[in-house]
Amino acid sequence: MSAILIAILVLLGLGLVFGILLGYSSIRFKVEGNPLVDQVDSLLPQTQCGQCGHPGCRPYAEAIVNSDEAINKCPPGGQSTIEALADLLDVEALPLDGDHDEDPVKAVAYIREDECIGCTKCIQACPVDAILGAAKQMHTVITSECTGCDLCVEPCPVDCIDMLPIETTPNSWAWPQPKPGVELIATDRSPGIALEGKA
Repeated sequence: MSAILIAILVLLGLGLVFGILLGYSSIRFKVEGNPLVDQVDSLLPQTQCGQCGHPGCRPYAEAIVNSDEAINKCPPGGQSTIEALADLLDVEALPLDGDHDEDPVKAVAYIREDECIGCTKCIQACPVDAILGAAKQMHTVITSECTGCDLCVEPCPVDCIDMLPIETTPNSWAWPQPKPGVELIATDRSPGIALEGKA
């Protein structure tokens, strides 16, 4: 039997033995994830915008569960997410972190296309893939997908990206949500029922 054939058989044998050992170890010593992290992560908006100081929603969820971070550092989620997290974790619902506006104006990115040089840096920075374009070609923003995180503005070398407020139209208008801490009570009035705010 030639030396090459022996070497191949030895390598195959070693690969088989180590494969079996690794397969057994992955099953026997499997580390279960924290289900609370999964629940917290499912409540976060998954924009991966980094405004909380973490690279994504999953690391922020892990920091919340480990008590390293407060639950009020997610501007895209807003007060409703903070309240859902407070209910899940049985803690006090805090107002949105002071570094962020409590009632931010919704905005979307707009690329001045005639100034765009096609560097693709904004595409790489966008956490939700809301920017279309190719290298050395004009880029544009899919406004329905843009979350307004403004992470694409800083990397642009020619400063051709603006954050424009979203115009309220009959299709996008909605009743404002009640402020936290305001209890709505129904009063009987003709011809219908009106709601009054009670602090």
